[in-house]
Amino acid sequence: MCEHLQALDNAIKARGITETFRGKAWSNNCREWVYYDCVLNMQEVRARYELPGFIKAHVNDDFKSGPERGFVCTLCQDAVMGVHPRLSEGKIVFE
Repeated sequence: MCEHLQALDNAIKARGITETFRGKAWSNNCREWVYYDCVLNMQEVRARYELPGFIKAHVNDDFKSGPERGFVCTLCQDAVMGVHPRLSEGKIVFE
């Protein structure tokens, strides 16, 4: 995980949230993507971890390819993803 998302990745792990995938996700422009079984509160996470502007919010609403929501580092092509809000019932909200 790149240095820009490492603190967020570590904090989610420290909270004991299940990691569901880590690796090269789906294309050549992805390096290391990690998926967690939680919903990321995007505004709270961005503020708490002081994510710079090149860390972009990413939302995939396509249920065919796999809904997800999280943050992508556009410099390193790493990402921290949570579940899509539509699938949030019973999930931990990470803030």
